[in-house]
Amino acid sequence: MKVGIVGVGFMGTTHAAGWAATDVEIVGFCAETPEEAQSIAPQYQARIYPDLKSLLNDVDVIDICTPTHLHHDMVLQAAQAGKHIICEKPLARTVEQAQEMIKACRAASVRLLVAHVVRFFPEYALAKSVVRAGQIGKPAIIRLARGSYRPKKPVGNWFLDFDKSGGMLLDLMIHDFDYARWIAGEVDSVFAKSVGNVWADASIEYGLVILKHTNSALSHIAGAWAYPPPTFRTGLEIAGDAGLIEWSSDSTAPINLLLRKESADAPDVGLPGSPLSESPYTTQIKEFYAALKDDQPTRVSAEDGLAAVQIALAAIESAKTGEPVKLHRLPEAAA
Repeated sequence: MKVGIVGVGFMGTTHAAGWAATDVEIVGFCAETPEEAQSIAPQYQARIYPDLKSLLNDVDVIDICTPTHLHHDMVLQAAQAGKHIICEKPLARTVEQAQEMIKACRAASVRLLVAHVVRFFPEYALAKSVVRAGQIGKPAIIRLARGSYRPKKPVGNWFLDFDKSGGMLLDLMIHDFDYARWIAGEVDSVFAKSVGNVWADASIEYGLVILKHTNSALSHIAGAWAYPPPTFRTGLEIAGDAGLIEWSSDSTAPINLLLRKESADAPDVGLPGSPLSESPYTTQIKEFYAALKDDQPTRVSAEDGLAAVQIALAAIESAKTGEPVKLHRLPEAAA
């Protein structure tokens, strides 16, 4: 299997390291300028391509690690060329773009895999397995938090261009929108409040989003571009009618599982495994590779990527208007 990577920033280099842990051949890299790829291509004995079109001619799989506003056109090009696609999150800048991307990949009979890597982080995956096993009963309240520093680049910081990135609510908080949906199912409505202007250039941004799921569960999700570099903090709490899962990145302990017992003498129920040391980005790429090689499903689909975009854009709308936003079921969002 031959892979080409578009984009050589943090995500492009991280994905390359993941592919190197498989037996694929990394054929080449494509960047905004050939000079940008010169620091990474020799490491993988790969070529530097001047554009996506030329790279597509030599690969089976294209891995798109470019800014969000470029995903749509690049996925359409790759689908038209009959290549399987890995696409970084967010899948697209708009719901309509994401729908068109999924439709194009289906028509071309190629896979579109979206890199929602939080599903592959060991603590989050472990919490999901606990919920799936029914150990905390039916999830009722999910609390998720993700805070970091404001992305900084010396020139051309696309993160801070709302039209390109969608701001913090789309670029950062989409991780937890996707995870909440993975835990508690489809979302019925979204209500959001923000500090700072999420659709313009603000020095500090903080958002609080409440998702009401169709099964009546509630997700409280906090996100921030507010910490000084290099601080990055995350946390989760999942409360069910039979127990509670807690984890915070500030703690070095594994996740805590607190279960209701019929009596004090009832036996403890252990966690199904423990976090692994492998990078979750590598775990993700390995799963994507196996899915493409053996035509198997993965834990995250293109439809999941579309649903996460829909939730994030509803949060942006709610933050602007101060009103809750009702979600409508999308044909391509069907599980």
